Amino acid sequence: MIILKEETKRALCIRLPKKVKFIIETIQAAGLDAYAVGGCVRDSILGREPCDWDITTSARPEQIKELFRHTVDTGIQHGTVTVLVEKEGFEVTTYRIDGEYEDCRHPKCVDFTDDLTEDLKRRDFTINAMAYNESRGLVDVFDGIEDLRSGIIRCVGEAEERFGEDALRMLRAIRFSAQLGYTIEEKTYQAIRGLAPSLAHISAERIQAELVKLMVSPHPEYLQTAYDTGVTSVFFPEWDRAMQTHQNHPHHCYGVGEHILHSLTEVPADKVLRLAMLLHDIAKPETIVTDDNGVTHFRGHAARGESMAKEILRRLKFDNDTIGKVCKLVLYHDYGNAVVPDRRIVRRAVNKIGEELFPSLLLVKKADILAQSDYLRREKLENLEAWRVCYEEILSAGECVSLKNLAIGGRDLIASGFEPGKKLGEVLNLLLNEVLDEPQKNTREYLLSRALEVVKEA
Repeated sequence: MIILKEETKRALCIRLPKKVKFIIETIQAAGLDAYAVGGCVRDSILGREPCDWDITTSARPEQIKELFRHTVDTGIQHGTVTVLVEKEGFEVTTYRIDGEYEDCRHPKCVDFTDDLTEDLKRRDFTINAMAYNESRGLVDVFDGIEDLRSGIIRCVGEAEERFGEDALRMLRAIRFSAQLGYTIEEKTYQAIRGLAPSLAHISAERIQAELVKLMVSPHPEYLQTAYDTGVTSVFFPEWDRAMQTHQNHPHHCYGVGEHILHSLTEVPADKVLRLAMLLHDIAKPETIVTDDNGVTHFRGHAARGESMAKEILRRLKFDNDTIGKVCKLVLYHDYGNAVVPDRRIVRRAVNKIGEELFPSLLLVKKADILAQSDYLRREKLENLEAWRVCYEEILSAGECVSLKNLAIGGRDLIASGFEPGKKLGEVLNLLLNEVLDEPQKNTREYLLSRALEVVKEA
């Protein structure tokens, strides 16, 4: 067991939150051990704000429930009790030794132990296998500090055993690598390559959570590692096809997959934006044709990409809101590329794509351009800037781009004598079409008058 000297401990700047200190000190006052453990310790050492604080202890679950007034049995069969302090929950887990794993996820049984080292042995990576309290300092059995300093993701003990216990750890290794910009240690890397097929035992929900964290990390392009190790072939075979599809075209200097990897780094770390870039060209392998000059073309890939994106996101159990936004961005990522815009054109584009998503579409388009070759890049960016300027002018002028911006609504038409029903909606859409072309017509007086004319004309 390595316990850092006092001056080193101070240099690490681990500051336990007041509530965490209260839990640890309450357990210690009862003559038992307790430490902050795992990711919160790692992040504190790195100077990052931990998302949550987990506590490990020699106390048994029943002892924890006696020591604290408010607790929840969140995983008591595995030794975990949630302690509530001023309505905030903290997971407190008894030191344990896991039994044999039978499903690449759960141990058949767990045995409680009084030995912190035994508990740390079962954790995934060295940088996540450190514990800390203020009376003992940092407990670093597996040189996690050194791996943090060296920028390495390394399994605790034998990598094959750790991945055999929980196959998701392979994707977690890649995700931590992307979040921290670290290298995966060679034995750990080779174990991922050998055991990647076992990810088939992991639920889509857990894979989705790790994929999103990877996508919104500082290095989404580390998805390359997931491909190189065979990880994506298990849950995202469409990606492997993209990585194997070349592009021979003046507008491109990378294959499909590599182009996507570059595009990921050109948008902000937002889930919808990163997923849209990940999937924007996912249908190119299915739509590729090569002409007589050897030039590749991908006609219809955006429309096919929308349907493929929906299939992929549903398979990975994404929510409907995310699926809808990502698929629309995929469908329209090439929309208007060859069009010199004016405000009328842009108003209609915003109406088609949606006010909420249109700014995201501009970001998607820019990322796509920046991940292409230099061919006509300046002209493409100038044209995109013209779209952006028109959009800003539309916003500044308060021009109508949707039914909700129309100067009248259904109630106004009903008050003027219209019958509720399908016809009323048709009239409103006709009025909107006129206003999209001529925004000055968006007045209550004109629209009510025009609505009556439409009825008479019909």
